[in-house]
Amino acid sequence: MTPQLKNLLILLAGIAIVLIIVIIFFSGKSSFRRILSIFLEDQEPSGNSNSQRVNSSAPRAKAPSEPVQKSTSEPIVEMATLIRKSDDRLRVIESTGQVRYIDEYYELVFVTRKGQKLKIECSAEAYEKVPFNQQGSLTYKRNTLVKFKYYEDTVFN
Repeated sequence: MTPQLKNLLILLAGIAIVLIIVIIFFSGKSSFRRILSIFLEDQEPSGNSNSQRVNSSAPRAKAPSEPVQKSTSEPIVEMATLIRKSDDRLRVIESTGQVRYIDEYYELVFVTRKGQKLKIECSAEAYEKVPFNQQGSLTYKRNTLVKFKYYEDTVFN
């Protein structure tokens, strides 16, 4: 093995070790990174009042433009209002005149009291029955409608 090749292998091994150390110490859930962030926080000038210091210690992460919809295996119940309906159907007409639908997909878009938009998949019956602008108790499980209960009626999926 030539000395140049030996030096190249040593250099590549050193780079690999440095990269592994950087990944271990600076990954998102690293305790080292959390400790380091405490020391690197912006320091306030000493002339500020207590109320300004309290506000500066609040989390600085920006809220997402649209909240993330919950997706758990347990049914979730929220007060919501239907604002939009959308469907996707392939209509097939046979030579006999018979009409049938293939790949039917129905979606209801609700807005909660907190302003979050929920996209809920439902059946064709529920799609037709749920009224617009009617506030009610929405029960859904993994983005699928279970029931929508409002003042006049209850719609099941």
